[in-house]
Amino acid sequence: MRVSQFARTGALLFISLFLLAPARGQGAPPGPIHLAPGAHPEPTPSPEQRQHAIRARVSEVSAPVVVRDPRTEEMILDLAEKDFHVFDNGTEQKINHFDLGGEPLSIVLVVETSSHVEPMLPAIRKAGIVFTQTVMGKTAEAAVLGYDDKVDVLEPFTMEPDEIQNAINHLQAGYSGMRLYDAMARGIGMLEDRPSMRRRILMVIGEAQDSGSENKLGGVLRRAQLANVTIYSIGLSTTAADLRQPAGQYQPTEIGPPGTYPVPTPNGKPPTPEMEQAVQPNMDLGALLIWLVKTGKNALGQNSLEIASKATGGLHVNTLHDRNIQKAIDEIGGELHAEYTIGYRPPGDEPSGYHDIKVTVDRRDVSVRTRPGYYIPPPEE
Repeated sequence: MRVSQFARTGALLFISLFLLAPARGQGAPPGPIHLAPGAHPEPTPSPEQRQHAIRARVSEVSAPVVVRDPRTEEMILDLAEKDFHVFDNGTEQKINHFDLGGEPLSIVLVVETSSHVEPMLPAIRKAGIVFTQTVMGKTAEAAVLGYDDKVDVLEPFTMEPDEIQNAINHLQAGYSGMRLYDAMARGIGMLEDRPSMRRRILMVIGEAQDSGSENKLGGVLRRAQLANVTIYSIGLSTTAADLRQPAGQYQPTEIGPPGTYPVPTPNGKPPTPEMEQAVQPNMDLGALLIWLVKTGKNALGQNSLEIASKATGGLHVNTLHDRNIQKAIDEIGGELHAEYTIGYRPPGDEPSGYHDIKVTVDRRDVSVRTRPGYYIPPPEE
């Protein structure tokens, strides 16, 4: 009888300690999560979990924020949550999530593999080690997509850097198609299935041109904004690629529907091809991206990757020579692991239409970069 009482007492003590253990861990400071070697990515949510996650993503906005000293371009990393203010359509929101580079990442690497960039592939393969070490780090999971006239999953999500490295090492040139927007849409779809506690990153290496995609840039950006996906992009040299094409093959892409030009030209000047080319480098990308996500249409200018990054708060880096690809990946990796992330829940009755996001900090003479907003389509869309 005495032994039985002792056993029951011991069992109750064990259960009490087990239930109390998580409570003691709740006060632990946030920071990078160090996983054991050989750890596997989190499983894809069930349909029921996915539906709940979609509702959560619509009701919660996550904004990456980069703060720099404009004189030195150095990132400022000593700000606290109390130093930030976030506004949705001019109304300040309560910050319910704050982090500095500590959240695990889910990354889809999208690489152009068309015959157009075949001479650049050796440099991209060589940069694979920089991607796995600098961008993935210790807590990220990644997948690799390649695109030409189709989109291929070259490596599904994994936390094993060697598997990602192997996929990049074996990149092969394909056909001449450049279905950039279809590849971006496929990558965003993969990220939508990842757990909401992971930051969702789409990293694109390719030319800022598209041919043959069924998806349109505006629709892709709208979807990325609602899914809290940040797009980082590395623009390969389109000038070098154009020089490698047979004479007469390349045709400049239009920035809008045939016969139209969505960016106003100077007063009294007709929208001729020459005028469009002169105005395009000086266009307001902010106004253009809002037009894109509202209409869901295309703007097939030379700056489509820059627009995609700006629309989601990411960084776009142009490369003029193959040797700069590694440097561009390293720059993006450094920013990814040192940027602030702010989350807030807008009111449940927020109206449809474009919502402007603005972030300010309580420090003078700094530059702040974040996503410009998101678009909620009306019920009939």
